[in-house]
Amino acid sequence: MLDWNVVVSAKERGFTMAKDILSAYGRTRRTHYHNVLVMKVPSPTDFLAQLEERLRLNPDLLAYVSRIAPATYAFDFSAPPDFESQVRAVVPTWAVQLAGKRFHVRMHRRGLKGLVVSPVEERFIDEVLLAALTDTGTPGTIGFEDADAIVDVETVDHRAGLALWTRADLERYPFLRPE
Repeated sequence: MLDWNVVVSAKERGFTMAKDILSAYGRTRRTHYHNVLVMKVPSPTDFLAQLEERLRLNPDLLAYVSRIAPATYAFDFSAPPDFESQVRAVVPTWAVQLAGKRFHVRMHRRGLKGLVVSPVEERFIDEVLLAALTDTGTPGTIGFEDADAIVDVETVDHRAGLALWTRADLERYPFLRPE
């Protein structure tokens, strides 16, 4: 199983250049999915800052990638119950950031067709977050129009990565594109 904390979707004919450029930031690996590579970086937060600086000086990377999805939490799982157990341990920690906010979950699944069903897991994560917000007395709402934040879930086979992106993050880092 590949160990990663970043998933990259390359544009057509951009895979090799994207891999070459991104290898300066961490270990990059090809997946068996078309135009998808994964990376292991020391710190997803530092990686974002480094990419922001690079793109400010030279935006060429955007010609080769459709999106770059760093994960603030990444874990291996064996089956949906294991995935859901690990999600249940992570996402309630975001209740403080989502207090009183509009948010939604977006899952990008690669592999495990029929075993992991994106809409089902998105709703599950919505419910876990809404319950955590209610428990803290700071309810939030699910909203797709003009959301304050998006929870991005990436899977590549039996590994998942989760991240919470605020509206400000999405404006600052145009390569995230969790939609």
